[in-house]
Amino acid sequence: MPEIDYAFLADAAETQPGQKFHVLGGGITRIGGRTFPLRHPHLALVVGLLVTAPETEREHELRIVLLDPDGAEVTGATGSLVARGHPDGRDAILTFSIDLWNLTFPAPGDYSFRILVNGSERKRLALVLVRPVDAGAATGSQNDS
Repeated sequence: MPEIDYAFLADAAETQPGQKFHVLGGGITRIGGRTFPLRHPHLALVVGLLVTAPETEREHELRIVLLDPDGAEVTGATGSLVARGHPDGRDAILTFSIDLWNLTFPAPGDYSFRILVNGSERKRLALVLVRPVDAGAATGSQNDS
């Protein structure tokens, strides 16, 4: 079964099969917002799928699910892909990115992206949504008596 070699969130990404990929602002694990529900305009999910030589030229189902802090599905998508093999019979890493537009996060907390390949979870990415601490409260003084 194909494995996830790497996966991460970024501000933007451009991927082309068999080529280098380009990422802007990679490694997002935390997003802050003053009001919730929070609509985030754009994230890119970058995935490197390791496909062994016997698994190439076959269709594989990919499912992405975003879960909220209570484990409820916020959004999800399913698609299929076929990795083309190398002429030399070596394993291949298929890199692709998925643009996630206007995601709405209902409340602060610990969210997670689940990446499933052929119905089996292969990777989980944590994403923490936080409300910034009020600046006035953070600079208050404490008196010890």
